Amino acid sequence: MLNKRSIAIKPQQKEAVYGNITSEETRITITPKMIKGLLDQSIIGQEGAKIELSIELHNHMIRIATGIDLEKHNILLTGPTGTGKTLLAKKLSDIAQVPFVIGDATSLTEAGYVGDDIESMIYSLLVRAEGDIELAQKGIIFIDELDKIAKKGETMTITRDVSGEGVQQGLLKMVEGSIVRVPEGGGRKNPTSKMIEINTTNILFIAGGSFDGIETIVENRLKFSPNNRLKQFTKPGIVRKLGFNVTDNVESTVKNYEKDYEYTKYLRSNIIKKDLQEFGLIPELLGRFQVLSNLDPLSRDNLIEVLKLDTSVFEQYRRIFAYLGKNLEFNNNCFEAIADIAIEEKMGARGLVSIVSRVLRDLRYDAPSEDTKDYYVDKDYILSVYAKINKDLPIIADIEVKVESEVAGEVL
Repeated sequence: MLNKRSIAIKPQQKEAVYGNITSEETRITITPKMIKGLLDQSIIGQEGAKIELSIELHNHMIRIATGIDLEKHNILLTGPTGTGKTLLAKKLSDIAQVPFVIGDATSLTEAGYVGDDIESMIYSLLVRAEGDIELAQKGIIFIDELDKIAKKGETMTITRDVSGEGVQQGLLKMVEGSIVRVPEGGGRKNPTSKMIEINTTNILFIAGGSFDGIETIVENRLKFSPNNRLKQFTKPGIVRKLGFNVTDNVESTVKNYEKDYEYTKYLRSNIIKKDLQEFGLIPELLGRFQVLSNLDPLSRDNLIEVLKLDTSVFEQYRRIFAYLGKNLEFNNNCFEAIADIAIEEKMGARGLVSIVSRVLRDLRYDAPSEDTKDYYVDKDYILSVYAKINKDLPIIADIEVKVESEVAGEVL
Protein backbone atom coordinates (compact mmCIF):
# COMPACT_ATOMS: atom_id res chain seq x y z
CA MET A 1 0.00 0.00 0.00
CA LEU A 2 1.18 3.50 -0.70
CA ASN A 3 2.02 5.78 2.19
CA LYS A 4 -0.98 7.90 3.21
CA ARG A 5 0.54 9.87 6.08
CA SER A 6 0.34 13.65 6.16
CA ILE A 7 3.46 15.65 5.41
CA ALA A 8 4.68 19.14 6.12
CA ILE A 9 5.37 20.99 2.89
CA LYS A 10 8.80 22.62 2.79
CA PRO A 11 9.31 25.57 0.45
CA GLN A 12 12.93 24.61 -0.26
CA GLN A 13 15.45 22.07 0.97
CA LYS A 14 19.23 22.36 0.80
CA GLU A 15 21.14 19.87 -1.29
CA ALA A 16 22.25 16.85 0.70
CA VAL A 17 25.99 16.45 1.22
CA TYR A 18 27.63 13.10 0.46
CA GLY A 19 31.21 13.06 1.76
CA ASN A 20 32.89 16.23 0.57
CA ILE A 21 30.80 16.52 -2.60
CA THR A 22 27.33 17.97 -2.74
CA SER A 23 24.80 16.13 -4.85
CA GLU A 24 24.64 19.18 -7.15
CA GLU A 25 28.36 18.93 -7.85
CA THR A 26 28.09 15.19 -8.37
CA ARG A 27 25.40 15.67 -11.02
CA ILE A 28 27.70 17.99 -12.96
CA THR A 29 30.95 16.00 -12.74
CA ILE A 30 29.79 12.39 -13.02
CA THR A 31 30.01 10.67 -16.42
CA PRO A 32 28.07 7.80 -18.04
CA LYS A 33 31.12 5.54 -17.60
CA MET A 34 31.24 6.37 -13.91
CA ILE A 35 27.53 5.61 -13.59
CA LYS A 36 27.97 2.23 -15.28
CA GLY A 37 30.92 1.48 -13.02
CA LEU A 38 28.67 2.02 -10.01
CA LEU A 39 25.98 -0.21 -11.51
CA ASP A 40 28.58 -2.92 -12.19
CA GLN A 41 29.28 -3.18 -8.46
CA SER A 42 25.90 -4.73 -7.71
CA ILE A 43 24.36 -5.83 -11.02
CA ILE A 44 25.69 -8.80 -12.97
CA GLY A 45 25.43 -8.85 -16.77
CA GLN A 46 22.96 -6.59 -18.60
CA GLU A 47 25.81 -4.69 -20.27
CA GLY A 48 23.70 -3.10 -22.99
CA ALA A 49 20.97 -2.04 -20.58
CA LYS A 50 23.48 -0.54 -18.15
CA ILE A 51 25.07 1.55 -20.90
CA GLU A 52 21.67 2.83 -22.10
CA LEU A 53 20.53 3.63 -18.56
CA SER A 54 23.83 5.34 -17.72
CA ILE A 55 23.41 7.68 -20.67
CA GLU A 56 19.80 8.50 -19.84
CA LEU A 57 20.53 9.06 -16.14
CA HIS A 58 23.40 11.35 -17.10
CA ASN A 59 21.02 13.40 -19.24
CA HIS A 60 18.52 13.51 -16.38
CA MET A 61 21.18 14.71 -13.94
CA ILE A 62 22.35 17.44 -16.32
CA ARG A 63 18.76 18.58 -16.87
CA ILE A 64 17.87 18.87 -13.17
CA ALA A 65 21.25 20.37 -12.17
CA THR A 66 21.63 23.01 -14.87
CA GLY A 67 18.16 23.69 -16.21
CA ILE A 68 19.36 23.02 -19.76
CA ASP A 69 16.36 22.30 -21.99
CA LEU A 70 16.84 18.60 -22.69
CA GLU A 71 13.99 16.34 -23.71
CA LYS A 72 13.11 13.82 -21.02
CA HIS A 73 13.46 10.20 -22.07
CA ASN A 74 11.41 7.84 -19.91
CA ILE A 75 12.60 4.24 -19.84
CA LEU A 76 10.77 0.95 -20.32
CA LEU A 77 12.57 -2.18 -19.10
CA THR A 78 11.52 -5.64 -20.19
CA GLY A 79 12.97 -8.81 -18.71
CA PRO A 80 12.02 -12.07 -17.01
CA THR A 81 11.44 -12.14 -13.26
CA GLY A 82 14.63 -11.69 -11.25
CA THR A 83 16.76 -10.05 -13.93
CA GLY A 84 17.32 -6.82 -11.99
CA LYS A 85 14.73 -4.34 -13.30
CA THR A 86 13.80 -2.95 -9.88
CA LEU A 87 17.38 -3.01 -8.63
CA LEU A 88 18.58 -1.07 -11.68
CA ALA A 89 15.99 1.65 -11.10
CA LYS A 90 16.84 1.86 -7.38
CA LYS A 91 20.57 2.12 -8.07
CA LEU A 92 19.96 4.92 -10.59
CA SER A 93 18.14 6.95 -7.94
CA ASP A 94 20.94 6.30 -5.43
CA ILE A 95 23.50 7.59 -7.92
CA ALA A 96 21.42 10.66 -8.81
CA GLN A 97 20.66 11.26 -5.12
CA VAL A 98 17.01 12.01 -5.76
CA PRO A 99 13.81 10.67 -4.16
CA PHE A 100 12.69 7.30 -5.48
CA VAL A 101 9.43 5.36 -5.18
CA ILE A 102 8.11 2.12 -6.60
CA GLY A 103 4.50 1.99 -7.75
CA ASP A 104 2.83 -1.32 -8.45
CA ALA A 105 0.82 -0.98 -11.66
CA THR A 106 -1.50 -3.80 -10.55
CA SER A 107 -2.75 -1.70 -7.61
CA LEU A 108 -3.52 1.36 -9.73
CA THR A 109 -7.01 2.14 -11.03
CA GLU A 110 -8.50 4.89 -13.12
CA ALA A 111 -10.66 7.47 -11.37
CA GLY A 112 -13.90 6.11 -9.97
CA TYR A 113 -12.69 2.59 -9.22
CA VAL A 114 -11.59 0.98 -5.98
CA GLY A 115 -7.80 0.99 -5.60
CA ASP A 116 -4.96 3.49 -5.63
CA ASP A 117 -5.32 6.60 -7.78
CA ILE A 118 -2.60 6.94 -10.39
CA GLU A 119 -1.57 10.22 -8.74
CA SER A 120 -0.83 8.36 -5.49
CA MET A 121 2.67 7.62 -6.83
CA ILE A 122 3.32 11.37 -7.02
CA TYR A 123 2.20 11.81 -3.42
CA SER A 124 4.49 8.98 -2.32
CA LEU A 125 7.39 10.73 -4.06
CA LEU A 126 6.55 13.92 -2.16
CA VAL A 127 6.57 11.96 1.10
CA ARG A 128 9.97 10.50 0.23
CA ALA A 129 11.21 14.05 -0.43
CA GLU A 130 9.97 15.00 3.06
CA GLY A 131 7.59 17.59 1.67
CA ASP A 132 10.16 19.34 -0.52
CA ILE A 133 8.18 19.96 -3.72
CA GLU A 134 11.22 21.11 -5.71
CA LEU A 135 13.16 17.97 -4.76
CA ALA A 136 10.19 15.71 -5.50
CA GLN A 137 9.97 17.22 -8.99
CA LYS A 138 13.48 15.89 -9.69
CA GLY A 139 12.78 12.36 -8.51
CA ILE A 140 12.43 8.96 -10.13
CA ILE A 141 9.30 6.81 -10.17
CA PHE A 142 9.54 3.11 -11.03
CA ILE A 143 6.25 1.63 -12.25
CA ASP A 144 6.53 -2.10 -11.69
CA GLU A 145 4.45 -4.84 -13.33
CA LEU A 146 3.49 -2.65 -16.27
CA ASP A 147 2.75 -5.79 -18.28
CA LYS A 148 -0.05 -6.67 -15.87
CA ILE A 149 -2.16 -3.73 -17.08
CA ALA A 150 -1.93 -4.76 -20.71
CA LYS A 151 -5.28 -4.94 -22.51
CA LYS A 152 -6.72 -8.41 -22.08
CA GLY A 153 -10.42 -7.91 -22.70
CA GLU A 154 -13.34 -5.52 -22.71
CA THR A 155 -14.99 -6.65 -19.48
CA MET A 156 -14.87 -4.17 -16.62
CA THR A 157 -16.20 -4.26 -13.06
CA ILE A 158 -16.81 -1.63 -10.43
CA THR A 159 -13.79 -2.82 -8.45
CA ARG A 160 -11.20 -3.21 -11.17
CA ASP A 161 -10.40 -1.96 -14.65
CA VAL A 162 -9.92 -5.46 -16.02
CA SER A 163 -8.76 -4.38 -19.48
CA GLY A 164 -5.98 -2.21 -18.04
CA GLU A 165 -6.45 0.32 -20.83
CA GLY A 166 -8.04 2.86 -18.49
CA VAL A 167 -4.96 2.85 -16.26
CA GLN A 168 -2.69 3.17 -19.28
CA GLN A 169 -4.70 6.16 -20.50
CA GLY A 170 -4.51 7.70 -17.04
CA LEU A 171 -0.73 7.49 -17.02
CA LEU A 172 -0.25 9.41 -20.27
CA LYS A 173 -0.22 13.05 -19.12
CA MET A 174 1.60 12.34 -15.87
CA VAL A 175 4.40 10.42 -17.59
CA GLU A 176 4.79 12.95 -20.38
CA GLY A 177 4.87 15.93 -18.04
CA SER A 178 1.98 17.86 -16.51
CA ILE A 179 0.74 19.52 -13.35
CA VAL A 180 -0.64 16.84 -11.04
CA ARG A 181 -2.78 17.84 -8.07
CA VAL A 182 -2.64 15.54 -5.05
CA PRO A 183 -4.37 15.82 -1.66
CA GLU A 184 -2.07 17.20 1.03
CA GLY A 185 -2.86 14.30 3.31
CA GLY A 186 -2.77 11.62 0.64
CA GLY A 187 -5.62 9.29 -0.23
CA ARG A 188 -8.45 9.89 -2.67
CA LYS A 189 -9.31 13.33 -4.01
CA ASN A 190 -12.40 15.00 -2.59
CA PRO A 191 -13.83 18.53 -2.84
CA THR A 192 -12.75 19.46 0.69
CA SER A 193 -9.11 18.37 0.35
CA LYS A 194 -6.33 20.90 0.24
CA MET A 195 -4.41 20.15 -2.94
CA ILE A 196 -0.69 20.27 -3.75
CA GLU A 197 0.50 20.88 -7.29
CA ILE A 198 3.45 18.85 -8.58
CA ASN A 199 5.02 19.38 -11.99
CA THR A 200 6.05 15.99 -13.43
CA THR A 201 8.02 17.43 -16.36
CA ASN A 202 11.39 16.58 -14.80
CA ILE A 203 10.35 13.42 -12.96
CA LEU A 204 12.00 10.45 -14.64
CA PHE A 205 9.63 7.54 -15.11
CA ILE A 206 11.02 4.03 -15.44
CA ALA A 207 8.58 1.20 -16.05
CA GLY A 208 9.29 -2.51 -15.93
CA GLY A 209 7.56 -5.77 -16.67
CA SER A 210 8.35 -9.41 -17.33
CA PHE A 211 5.94 -9.66 -20.28
CA ASP A 212 5.65 -13.41 -19.90
CA GLY A 213 4.91 -15.12 -23.20
CA ILE A 214 6.08 -12.25 -25.40
CA GLU A 215 8.66 -14.61 -26.92
CA THR A 216 5.88 -16.18 -28.96
CA ILE A 217 4.99 -12.78 -30.41
CA VAL A 218 8.62 -12.19 -31.36
CA GLU A 219 8.87 -15.69 -32.84
CA ASN A 220 5.85 -15.05 -35.02
CA ARG A 221 7.20 -11.71 -36.22
CA LEU A 222 10.58 -13.25 -37.01
CA LYS A 223 8.86 -16.30 -38.51
CA PHE A 224 10.56 -18.70 -36.11
CA SER A 225 9.03 -21.82 -34.64
CA PRO A 226 10.22 -24.52 -32.20
CA ASN A 227 11.08 -26.67 -35.23
CA ASN A 228 12.75 -23.84 -37.12
CA ARG A 229 15.22 -22.38 -34.66
CA LEU A 230 18.48 -20.84 -35.77
CA LYS A 231 21.30 -23.36 -36.00
CA GLN A 232 23.37 -21.66 -33.32
CA PHE A 233 20.76 -22.60 -30.71
CA THR A 234 21.18 -26.36 -31.21
CA LYS A 235 24.61 -26.59 -29.65
CA PRO A 236 25.41 -29.05 -26.79
CA GLY A 237 24.43 -27.95 -23.33
CA ILE A 238 23.60 -29.22 -19.87
CA VAL A 239 21.17 -31.98 -19.00
CA ARG A 240 19.84 -32.07 -15.47
CA LYS A 241 18.36 -35.17 -13.90
CA LEU A 242 15.58 -34.76 -11.36
CA GLY A 243 14.37 -37.15 -8.71
CA PHE A 244 10.73 -36.84 -7.65
CA ASN A 245 9.63 -37.20 -4.00
CA VAL A 246 13.34 -37.71 -3.26
CA THR A 247 12.92 -41.26 -1.93
CA ASP A 248 12.02 -43.01 -5.17
CA ASN A 249 14.27 -43.85 -8.06
CA VAL A 250 12.22 -42.11 -10.73
CA GLU A 251 14.33 -39.79 -12.84
CA SER A 252 13.33 -37.43 -15.58
CA THR A 253 15.25 -35.17 -17.91
CA VAL A 254 14.24 -31.52 -18.18
CA LYS A 255 14.88 -28.99 -20.90
CA ASN A 256 18.44 -28.23 -21.76
CA TYR A 257 18.54 -24.94 -19.86
CA GLU A 258 21.63 -23.42 -21.42
CA LYS A 259 20.42 -24.07 -24.97
CA ASP A 260 16.96 -22.72 -24.13
CA TYR A 261 18.60 -19.75 -22.41
CA GLU A 262 20.46 -18.74 -25.57
CA TYR A 263 17.30 -18.90 -27.66
CA THR A 264 15.23 -16.97 -25.10
CA LYS A 265 18.00 -14.37 -24.81
CA TYR A 266 17.98 -13.92 -28.59
CA LEU A 267 14.19 -13.45 -28.69
CA ARG A 268 14.20 -11.10 -25.69
CA SER A 269 16.94 -8.94 -27.21
CA ASN A 270 14.77 -8.49 -30.32
CA ILE A 271 11.65 -7.19 -28.55
CA ILE A 272 10.42 -4.00 -30.23
CA LYS A 273 7.52 -1.68 -29.41
CA LYS A 274 5.35 -3.36 -32.02
CA ASP A 275 5.60 -6.57 -29.98
CA LEU A 276 4.65 -4.74 -26.80
CA GLN A 277 1.66 -3.21 -28.56
CA GLU A 278 0.52 -6.66 -29.66
CA PHE A 279 1.02 -7.79 -26.05
CA GLY A 280 -1.49 -5.17 -24.93
CA LEU A 281 0.21 -1.83 -24.28
CA ILE A 282 -1.41 1.10 -26.06
CA PRO A 283 0.76 2.98 -28.60
CA GLU A 284 0.19 6.32 -26.84
CA LEU A 285 1.83 4.98 -23.67
CA LEU A 286 4.65 3.29 -25.55
CA GLY A 287 5.37 6.59 -27.27
CA ARG A 288 5.94 8.24 -23.90
CA PHE A 289 8.66 5.74 -23.00
CA GLN A 290 11.25 6.83 -25.51
CA VAL A 291 13.88 4.32 -24.42
CA LEU A 292 13.19 0.57 -24.62
CA SER A 293 15.79 -1.62 -22.93
CA ASN A 294 15.49 -5.40 -22.98
CA LEU A 295 17.18 -7.18 -20.11
CA ASP A 296 18.66 -10.62 -20.73
CA PRO A 297 17.48 -13.67 -18.82
CA LEU A 298 20.19 -14.67 -16.34
CA SER A 299 22.37 -17.62 -17.25
CA ARG A 300 23.56 -20.18 -14.73
CA ASP A 301 26.98 -18.46 -14.69
CA ASN A 302 25.27 -15.09 -14.04
CA LEU A 303 23.44 -16.51 -11.02
CA ILE A 304 26.70 -17.91 -9.64
CA GLU A 305 28.34 -14.50 -10.08
CA VAL A 306 25.48 -12.86 -8.16
CA LEU A 307 26.04 -15.28 -5.27
CA LYS A 308 29.74 -14.37 -5.18
CA LEU A 309 29.19 -10.61 -4.86
CA ASP A 310 30.36 -8.93 -1.67
CA THR A 311 26.73 -7.93 -1.09
CA SER A 312 25.34 -11.44 -1.64
CA VAL A 313 23.14 -13.34 0.78
CA PHE A 314 26.06 -15.71 1.52
CA GLU A 315 28.19 -12.76 2.64
CA GLN A 316 25.37 -11.55 4.85
CA TYR A 317 25.26 -14.93 6.59
CA ARG A 318 29.03 -14.84 7.05
CA ARG A 319 28.75 -11.44 8.73
CA ILE A 320 25.98 -12.63 11.04
CA PHE A 321 28.04 -15.64 12.12
CA ALA A 322 31.13 -13.46 12.56
CA TYR A 323 29.11 -11.20 14.85
CA LEU A 324 28.23 -14.31 16.87
CA GLY A 325 31.92 -15.17 17.13
CA LYS A 326 31.63 -18.06 14.70
CA ASN A 327 33.18 -18.93 11.37
CA LEU A 328 30.92 -19.89 8.45
CA GLU A 329 32.53 -21.16 5.25
CA PHE A 330 30.91 -22.14 1.96
CA ASN A 331 32.35 -24.51 -0.61
CA ASN A 332 32.29 -23.13 -4.15
CA ASN A 333 29.93 -25.91 -5.21
CA CYS A 334 27.30 -24.29 -2.96
CA PHE A 335 26.95 -21.50 -5.50
CA GLU A 336 26.32 -24.02 -8.28
CA ALA A 337 23.71 -25.90 -6.25
CA ILE A 338 21.78 -22.74 -5.34
CA ALA A 339 21.94 -21.48 -8.93
CA ASP A 340 20.50 -24.77 -10.22
CA ILE A 341 17.69 -24.68 -7.68
CA ALA A 342 16.89 -21.10 -8.76
CA ILE A 343 16.75 -22.27 -12.38
CA GLU A 344 14.38 -25.11 -11.54
CA GLU A 345 12.12 -22.78 -9.54
CA LYS A 346 12.25 -20.19 -12.36
CA MET A 347 12.85 -17.31 -9.96
CA GLY A 348 16.05 -15.80 -11.34
CA ALA A 349 18.25 -13.72 -9.03
CA ARG A 350 15.23 -12.66 -6.99
CA GLY A 351 14.81 -16.23 -5.74
CA LEU A 352 18.39 -16.64 -4.51
CA VAL A 353 17.79 -15.01 -1.13
CA SER A 354 14.67 -17.07 -0.53
CA ILE A 355 16.40 -20.34 -1.42
CA VAL A 356 19.47 -19.66 0.73
CA SER A 357 17.24 -18.58 3.63
CA ARG A 358 15.29 -21.83 3.37
CA VAL A 359 18.26 -24.16 3.23
CA LEU A 360 20.18 -22.35 5.99
CA ARG A 361 17.16 -21.81 8.26
CA ASP A 362 17.95 -24.58 10.76
CA LEU A 363 21.63 -23.69 10.84
CA ARG A 364 20.81 -20.05 11.51
CA TYR A 365 18.36 -21.09 14.24
CA ASP A 366 20.62 -23.54 16.07
CA ALA A 367 24.06 -21.93 15.72
CA PRO A 368 23.66 -19.10 18.29
CA SER A 369 22.86 -21.68 20.99
CA GLU A 370 25.68 -24.09 20.16
CA ASP A 371 29.31 -24.19 21.32
CA THR A 372 30.49 -25.05 17.81
CA LYS A 373 32.67 -22.31 16.38
CA ASP A 374 33.28 -23.46 12.81
CA TYR A 375 30.63 -24.36 10.25
CA TYR A 376 31.19 -25.67 6.74
CA VAL A 377 28.48 -25.82 4.10
CA ASP A 378 28.82 -27.65 0.80
CA LYS A 379 26.64 -28.79 -2.10
CA ASP A 380 25.67 -32.06 -0.40
CA TYR A 381 24.37 -30.18 2.63
CA ILE A 382 22.44 -27.73 0.46
CA LEU A 383 20.77 -30.47 -1.60
CA SER A 384 19.99 -32.70 1.39
CA VAL A 385 18.27 -29.87 3.25
CA TYR A 386 16.44 -28.77 0.10
CA ALA A 387 15.26 -32.36 -0.41
CA LYS A 388 13.97 -32.48 3.15
CA ILE A 389 11.95 -29.26 2.92
CA ASN A 390 10.67 -29.90 -0.59
CA LYS A 391 9.58 -33.51 -0.42
CA ASP A 392 6.78 -32.97 -2.90
CA LEU A 393 8.86 -31.02 -5.41
CA PRO A 394 11.45 -32.08 -7.98
CA ILE A 395 14.94 -31.98 -6.51
CA ILE A 396 18.21 -31.87 -8.41
CA ALA A 397 19.98 -35.21 -8.03
CA ASP A 398 22.70 -34.85 -10.63
CA ILE A 399 23.85 -31.81 -12.56
CA GLU A 400 26.27 -30.90 -15.33
CA VAL A 401 26.03 -34.02 -17.47
CA LYS A 402 27.62 -32.88 -20.72
CA VAL A 403 26.19 -34.32 -23.91
CA GLU A 404 26.70 -33.87 -27.64
CA SER A 405 23.84 -32.29 -29.56
CA GLU A 406 22.92 -35.57 -31.34
CA VAL A 407 22.74 -37.45 -28.04
CA ALA A 408 20.84 -34.58 -26.44
CA GLY A 409 18.16 -34.95 -29.10
CA GLU A 410 17.75 -38.62 -28.21
CA VAL A 411 17.78 -38.04 -24.44
CA LEU A 412 15.35 -35.13 -24.58
